[in-house]
Amino acid sequence: MRECVERVHVDDAIVRYAVTLSAATREHTKVTVGASSRATLGLVQVARAHALLADRDHVLPEDVKAVAVPALAHRLVLRPEMWVRQVSGEDLVTEILGRVPVPRAADQPA
Repeated sequence: MRECVERVHVDDAIVRYAVTLSAATREHTKVTVGASSRATLGLVQVARAHALLADRDHVLPEDVKAVAVPALAHRLVLRPEMWVRQVSGEDLVTEILGRVPVPRAADQPA
Protein backbone atom coordinates (compact mmCIF):
# COMPACT_ATOMS: atom_id res chain seq x y z
CA MET A 1 0.00 0.00 0.00
CA ARG A 2 2.82 2.40 0.77
CA GLU A 3 4.26 1.87 -2.68
CA CYS A 4 0.85 2.60 -4.22
CA VAL A 5 0.55 5.80 -2.21
CA GLU A 6 4.03 6.88 -3.33
CA ARG A 7 2.93 6.61 -6.96
CA VAL A 8 0.13 9.16 -6.45
CA HIS A 9 1.19 12.44 -8.08
CA VAL A 10 1.23 15.64 -6.01
CA ASP A 11 1.42 18.86 -7.98
CA ASP A 12 3.71 21.61 -6.67
CA ALA A 13 0.66 23.85 -6.12
CA ILE A 14 -0.81 21.21 -3.81
CA VAL A 15 2.44 20.97 -1.84
CA ARG A 16 2.50 24.77 -1.52
CA TYR A 17 -1.11 24.65 -0.29
CA ALA A 18 -0.19 22.13 2.41
CA VAL A 19 2.82 24.25 3.43
CA THR A 20 0.62 27.35 3.61
CA LEU A 21 -1.93 25.56 5.79
CA SER A 22 0.78 24.40 8.18
CA ALA A 23 2.39 27.84 8.27
CA ALA A 24 -1.00 29.38 9.09
CA THR A 25 -1.21 27.16 12.18
CA ARG A 26 2.16 28.47 13.37
CA GLU A 27 1.09 32.10 12.84
CA HIS A 28 -2.33 31.78 14.46
CA THR A 29 -2.73 33.93 17.57
CA LYS A 30 -4.51 31.14 19.47
CA VAL A 31 -1.71 28.63 18.91
CA THR A 32 1.46 28.25 20.94
CA VAL A 33 3.01 25.51 18.78
CA GLY A 34 1.75 24.98 15.25
CA ALA A 35 2.16 22.20 12.73
CA SER A 36 5.76 21.32 11.95
CA SER A 37 7.34 20.53 8.60
CA ARG A 38 6.98 16.88 9.53
CA ALA A 39 3.25 17.45 10.03
CA THR A 40 3.13 18.98 6.55
CA LEU A 41 4.76 15.87 5.08
CA GLY A 42 2.21 13.75 6.91
CA LEU A 43 -0.63 15.89 5.55
CA VAL A 44 0.60 15.40 1.99
CA GLN A 45 0.99 11.64 2.49
CA VAL A 46 -2.50 11.28 3.94
CA ALA A 47 -3.90 13.36 1.07
CA ARG A 48 -2.17 10.98 -1.35
CA ALA A 49 -3.79 8.02 0.37
CA HIS A 50 -7.15 9.79 0.24
CA ALA A 51 -6.74 10.30 -3.53
CA LEU A 52 -5.75 6.66 -3.97
CA LEU A 53 -8.85 5.51 -2.10
CA ALA A 54 -10.88 7.73 -4.44
CA ASP A 55 -9.31 5.78 -7.34
CA ARG A 56 -7.20 8.68 -8.58
CA ASP A 57 -3.51 8.82 -9.39
CA HIS A 58 -3.18 12.48 -8.40
CA VAL A 59 -4.05 14.65 -5.40
CA LEU A 60 -6.69 17.36 -5.61
CA PRO A 61 -7.03 20.28 -3.18
CA GLU A 62 -10.19 18.57 -1.94
CA ASP A 63 -8.07 15.64 -0.77
CA VAL A 64 -5.95 17.96 1.35
CA LYS A 65 -9.04 19.66 2.76
CA ALA A 66 -10.68 16.32 3.54
CA VAL A 67 -7.77 15.14 5.68
CA ALA A 68 -6.39 18.40 7.10
CA VAL A 69 -8.36 18.38 10.35
CA PRO A 70 -7.45 14.83 11.42
CA ALA A 71 -3.90 15.22 10.12
CA LEU A 72 -3.09 18.55 11.78
CA ALA A 73 -5.43 19.34 14.68
CA HIS A 74 -3.88 16.94 17.17
CA ARG A 75 -0.42 18.39 16.48
CA LEU A 76 -1.33 21.89 17.65
CA VAL A 77 -0.59 23.19 21.13
CA LEU A 78 -3.14 25.88 21.86
CA ARG A 79 -2.75 28.81 24.20
CA PRO A 80 -3.94 27.82 27.70
CA GLU A 81 -6.95 30.13 27.66
CA MET A 82 -8.35 28.31 24.62
CA TRP A 83 -9.26 25.40 26.89
CA VAL A 84 -11.46 27.71 28.96
CA ARG A 85 -13.06 29.09 25.80
CA GLN A 86 -13.59 25.53 24.56
CA VAL A 87 -11.62 26.15 21.36
CA SER A 88 -10.09 23.00 19.90
CA GLY A 89 -7.39 22.26 17.37
CA GLU A 90 -10.15 21.00 15.09
CA ASP A 91 -11.86 24.40 15.31
CA LEU A 92 -8.67 26.23 14.39
CA VAL A 93 -7.75 23.98 11.45
CA THR A 94 -11.31 24.34 10.13
CA GLU A 95 -11.01 28.12 10.45
CA ILE A 96 -7.69 28.10 8.62
CA LEU A 97 -9.13 25.94 5.83
CA GLY A 98 -11.75 28.63 5.34
CA ARG A 99 -9.16 31.40 5.11
CA VAL A 100 -6.36 29.91 3.02
CA PRO A 101 -7.06 30.15 -0.70
CA VAL A 102 -7.42 26.81 -2.45
CA PRO A 103 -5.09 26.46 -5.43
CA ARG A 104 -6.57 26.15 -8.85
CA ALA A 105 -5.54 22.74 -10.09
CA ALA A 106 -6.38 20.84 -13.21
CA ASP A 107 -8.28 17.60 -12.81
CA GLN A 108 -5.28 15.75 -14.21
CA PRO A 109 -1.60 16.21 -13.31
CA ALA A 110 0.71 17.90 -15.81
